[in-house]
Amino acid sequence: MKTIWKDTRGITPNLLALTYGVVGYLAGWTMLLSANSWLFVPGVLLLGHSMVISAYLIHECAHNTLLRDNQHNARLGRALSWLVGGCYGSYEGIRHKHFRHHVDAADVVAFDYRGFLRRHPLLLRLIQAGEWCWIPATDLLMHVFVMLAPFRIDAYRPERGRVIRSLLVRGSLLALVAWYHWPALAGYALAYCVMLMFLRTMDMHQHTFDVSFGLTAPADQQRPGRAFEQRNTYSNLISRRYPWLNLLVLNFGYHNAHHHRPNAPWYQLPAIHAGLPIEEQGVIPFRHVMASYHRYRVRRVLHADPTDLDIGDGEDRGRDFVGVYGVSFLTAL
Repeated sequence: MKTIWKDTRGITPNLLALTYGVVGYLAGWTMLLSANSWLFVPGVLLLGHSMVISAYLIHECAHNTLLRDNQHNARLGRALSWLVGGCYGSYEGIRHKHFRHHVDAADVVAFDYRGFLRRHPLLLRLIQAGEWCWIPATDLLMHVFVMLAPFRIDAYRPERGRVIRSLLVRGSLLALVAWYHWPALAGYALAYCVMLMFLRTMDMHQHTFDVSFGLTAPADQQRPGRAFEQRNTYSNLISRRYPWLNLLVLNFGYHNAHHHRPNAPWYQLPAIHAGLPIEEQGVIPFRHVMASYHRYRVRRVLHADPTDLDIGDGEDRGRDFVGVYGVSFLTAL
């Protein structure tokens, strides 16, 4: 075991996280397929949250923090991407996009989805209506764009085969589920939305970086300094009084710590966070995160925060922070 893992101190926490992600996924599906109405809601929540943990484990794989061999990290990341519906884009694409985010200190994307929605007002109204109903419509659209990109953008043409194969495999399995017990398919749709809502809640307030359209272009050689990166990065801990609650998202809320040491594994981030000088002013109270999620859920569709935004001081930090959609590391464009 010691020869497999990157850090022997992480054997137990990583095994527990992986076991929960995979076993929870299988158990959630079992509960949904059981046709027991009492198990429907617990099945949705377990399936949704197991996919959240699997998604954050993909993030760990991308940073090569789990396994000693980088190729093994890549294989595990690819396998987990099938659980979370990220298999339509390549694991390498997910990793490239995320590393551009770290290298450029920017949200680097392939195209301007906000501009696209402005040019298609009917679709914009549909997305806004979905967000008003608490459906993560913007993120669902971004995943659809990943499927369509190989057929619309020349740089992504080599991914056509991957998209077709993924659609055939996943489509066949979901059709089989619908034939066997259609409420299970509805439960999966709800669980997938639960996962997206978890991920976007953590993502939407963690940066006020510039948005750069040019994912296939070389990395920016004029990288902003570390002070800029930390000044425009925020941590959104689920709880400071009960730190164990942050394990619900594998400590992803310790985001300043993650950007301070991108190659540190998830279980080391609380200790790194405690030693950072931004511990107070860089932390947004989670009650403001949740209030903002609700208050600005429609406005956020087209919103982009300015760089070096003043998010307030003290207990008011982040109270009027609108945030952004469409920056998930699971969408490889």
